[in-house]
Amino acid sequence: MSILSNLRPPEGAKKPRTRVGRGVGSGLGKTAGRGQKGQKARCGHRKPAFEGGQTPMGRRLPKLGFKNLFAARIANVNVSDLEVFDAGSVVTIEALRAKRLVRGAVDGVKILGDGELGKSLTVKAHAFSAGAKAKIEKAGGKAEVVAAAAQG
Repeated sequence: MSILSNLRPPEGAKKPRTRVGRGVGSGLGKTAGRGQKGQKARCGHRKPAFEGGQTPMGRRLPKLGFKNLFAARIANVNVSDLEVFDAGSVVTIEALRAKRLVRGAVDGVKILGDGELGKSLTVKAHAFSAGAKAKIEKAGGKAEVVAAAAQG
């Protein structure tokens, strides 16, 4: 039965580190296994992106894209998605999260006008499209804008 504290690597699996340049008797003295003279015998000859003098790949390819680190993350919810709520209920951000219509870290929720709504709901969100607001009010509900949480 093996016990974790007694585990050892098999014999010959771990070799001692080769210390180059430590005398002729070691077999790797004098030139330390680098051969004689030349660029490859010098220190610093391996540059990670060096391609023999031609323009490196990193400079041949164009720079693409931009990611705004300060952009607000807005979750979009369509009017048709609100059909999961019972008639007459109040739809808040927490209720949308509970029904998994809004996931992850978001700075705001916007209701968009895709689809139809066949029941009266009071919807509280950070923003509404004109079409979404019209469809909610047409169904007999209310669209209320709530203030976004302070960022900092």
